[in-house]
Amino acid sequence: MSDVLPRVTPARTRSPWRSRLSRWDQKGSPYAFVSPFFIFFAIFGAFPLLYTLWVSLHSWPLLGEHSFIGLDNYKELLTDSQFWNAAKNTLGMFVLATVPQYALALWLAVTLNRKIRARTLFRVGVVIPNITSVAAVTLIFGMIFAKSFGLVNWILSGFGVGAVDWTAHVWSSWLAISLMVDWRWTGYNALIFLAAMQAIPADLYEAAAIDGASRTRQFWSVTLPLLRPTLLFTTITSIIGGVQLFAEPLLFAPGSGAIQGGTLRQFQTLTMYLVENGFTRFEFGYAGAVAAMIFFLVLIISLINIALVRRISGAD
Repeated sequence: MSDVLPRVTPARTRSPWRSRLSRWDQKGSPYAFVSPFFIFFAIFGAFPLLYTLWVSLHSWPLLGEHSFIGLDNYKELLTDSQFWNAAKNTLGMFVLATVPQYALALWLAVTLNRKIRARTLFRVGVVIPNITSVAAVTLIFGMIFAKSFGLVNWILSGFGVGAVDWTAHVWSSWLAISLMVDWRWTGYNALIFLAAMQAIPADLYEAAAIDGASRTRQFWSVTLPLLRPTLLFTTITSIIGGVQLFAEPLLFAPGSGAIQGGTLRQFQTLTMYLVENGFTRFEFGYAGAVAAMIFFLVLIISLINIALVRRISGAD
């Protein structure tokens, strides 16, 4: 009986357009998936920024003709005492709020990373201030720091300290506003630090404990060095938020002149000064120059911070 050879079916050849479609799918699909982000960024991010820069090069009143004046707005801005006062207030409140905020957030993260009772409840509780309305927070803190019947002045009176008008002085208004910022954002940063701490391998802590390292030494030698990328991220986001500080100081002393940050502009921030020029004085070209200076200020501070972190960590 002769062997019967199996019938071999010739392989189908793929048509050229199918091959081109397959190659396009492999090469073009990743770009198609990420393209919505870049499209939305170009529309709502890049275009407003470039348009603001264009407006800042013009005399742009609400009514009348718009004329190109080059860098005249920037030249005037560099000699504007009100602008530098707003910059001083912004940076002062940023430093006053950020340093204790980070220290407290790290302490909270370390505490919540341990095995304690109702740990999940505490983790949820620390983020509640961040989801609270800014207006509600400012209203409560305004009552706490009220001159006549405020809680803080009542406590200070027990130590023989007279009533402080928290909105009338530079240092007092900076302190009150910084405390509002800390109350809202400390828990948020603590959760970010907590997530980063939980990604640290437990073997490192076990090895450090075997070597006799205390919890304090483990924090400084293991936890903190491995948190440097997270610290860099939170610092940059804090810089962006701190330089753009607006709602808290605006609502701290409500009234017809609230946008000026007090009678002597003692707590007016850069964004408040921007809004004052754009929507009170209707000098949109000058307001655009202020916006551009805010952008460059955030960029410079962020680059300095990145350089410092890399230098400390020994990265190239």
